[in-house]
Amino acid sequence: MRLLARLLEPRATAYAHCDLPCGVYDPAQARIEAESVKAICQKYADSTDPAYQTRALIIKEQRSELVKHHLWVLWTDYFKPPHFEKYPQLHQLFNEATKLAGASGTKGTADVATADQLLAKIDEIAKIFWETKQG
Repeated sequence: MRLLARLLEPRATAYAHCDLPCGVYDPAQARIEAESVKAICQKYADSTDPAYQTRALIIKEQRSELVKHHLWVLWTDYFKPPHFEKYPQLHQLFNEATKLAGASGTKGTADVATADQLLAKIDEIAKIFWETKQG
């Protein structure tokens, strides 16, 4: 049994920066969904049709959930301890951004200003993301 375990033991340990080869993560995914949320908020405000407004709210909530998903993937899969050491505000930025996409944010309101705040947070995260890709 011990011989079999030794034979099957890996000869080398590989370490990777991220789960997949770099290049699969991009804050643009969260931004695209957040832009959709903002557009839906604007269309909701411009409409007086209750059926249209109901559909808009449902889609807006789905898109807000996708924003949170894409942010969480960046937060938990792309960014690593060295990034958080270099950019100590990252945890706070992600917390604020995901809350802006959540029930107390765009998921719970059709306010265009809230969608703008979400987009601004995503832009801050994207700036740091691209800085990390440079070095």
